[in-house]
Amino acid sequence: MTIIGEKNIKELIGEVVSDKMSKTCVVMVKSVKVHPIYKKRFVVKKKYYAHDENLQVKLGDKVKIRSISPLSKLKKWKVVEIV
Repeated sequence: MTIIGEKNIKELIGEVVSDKMSKTCVVMVKSVKVHPIYKKRFVVKKKYYAHDENLQVKLGDKVKIRSISPLSKLKKWKVVEIV
């Protein structure tokens, strides 16, 4: 979570797994969770649809995405930069 001005803006870092749609890419974000009882760590993967206006990202790039107001049914994120 990043604070920009007075707003809490969600930012995530993930890897591009698809760039076949026009002005849209699919970003997979991995996070590590801990089981509350057994204390075992495991990786949770989630895919986000992100808006890419300039068509600059390629398959396999690490990108930073930011939460925005919905552009379509699935697109609620925007590519900020390539890490």
